[in-house]
Amino acid sequence: MSASADMRAPLSLLPLRLEAVRFDAGGRRIIDGVSVTLAAGTRTVLIGPNGAGKSVLLRLCHGLLRPTAGTIAWSARELPGQARRQAMVFQRPVLLRRSALANVAYALAVARVPPPERAARAREALRLVGLETLADRPARVLSGGEQQRVALARAWVLHPEVLFLDEPTANLDPGATHEIEGVIAAMHAAGTKIIVVTHNLGQARRLGDEVLFLHQGRLLERTPADRFFKRPASAEAAQFLEGELPW
Repeated sequence: MSASADMRAPLSLLPLRLEAVRFDAGGRRIIDGVSVTLAAGTRTVLIGPNGAGKSVLLRLCHGLLRPTAGTIAWSARELPGQARRQAMVFQRPVLLRRSALANVAYALAVARVPPPERAARAREALRLVGLETLADRPARVLSGGEQQRVALARAWVLHPEVLFLDEPTANLDPGATHEIEGVIAAMHAAGTKIIVVTHNLGQARRLGDEVLFLHQGRLLERTPADRFFKRPASAEAAQFLEGELPW
């Protein structure tokens, strides 16, 4: 292979295609025949009542779960031994018993980034999320919002093409929520595809370009966010927005 071929940018992971995806667990169907194509650019928000299967669908897309039936396929493969090009941040981030800086640098170590580069890149990622002054603080003593920003910095430092977020601001106060949303918006502006599950309708409006509405494991609507909130197409979505379905 020529040097020029080696230097070519990798093929995009997107779009991500789901075809007739089903997931069963504990004798119950949690995801029921979901087919959807997720493309680059737009910020995708998954909403729906409790038990709709939102978080399970996110984990299926990320590869943490395998579908019972159907297919989930990226447009390009992530190659073994290379840094992952998709990342996921959970409602309660899992942090190592290390400093905030070391938590971010660990992601670079796993991605086999040369040691001399790690500290500078990790500090820059913490600066981008507003935590540069807390770089040497133990991550587990930080506030909930600060811990979530460490988790976002750990994802951002690898410049993922796709970022999955599962209730990233649940149980955070309005100030922390505003800070997290600012980081997510900045990652989107830098070119990362955002796919987020949220129960906060205000947040869905602020972060979403398109809405995927799930109900009882089925994808009932996929529509631009402004249209969804003004004129939902399904009775279930209208009931959900009126607060008539359980959260």
